[in-house]
Amino acid sequence: MPSSKEYLEFVLEKCSGLSARAMMGEYVLYYGGKVVGGIYDNRLLVKPTKSADLLIPNAPRELPYEGAKEMILVEDIENGELLKKLFETMCVELPEPKKKK
Repeated sequence: MPSSKEYLEFVLEKCSGLSARAMMGEYVLYYGGKVVGGIYDNRLLVKPTKSADLLIPNAPRELPYEGAKEMILVEDIENGELLKKLFETMCVELPEPKKKK
C-alpha cells in the first residue's frame, strides 16, 4: 500500500530542512542533501546509525519493503524537536552522497 501524501506532509511540517522525493509510491527523505530514511506504508523509517540508536533506544526495526535492510521505526512523529535533533545528528554521521560522473 503506498504512503499517503497527507502523512508525508505531516512529517515534513514537523521538521524544517527535511525534504522528500517520491519513489514507487513511497518517499525517500533527505536532510542536508543526504538520504536519512523514508516513508514506507505510512511509517517513518530511518537509517540505523549510532546516533539514531542513542536518541531512540529500543526502537523497533522494520523492513521498508521485502529484500531491504532493516531500518529504525520512528513512532513519535509528533515530536518535532526529536525529529530535528535526530536528522541533524544523523546527517553528521552519514557519508557524503557519491558524485555523479
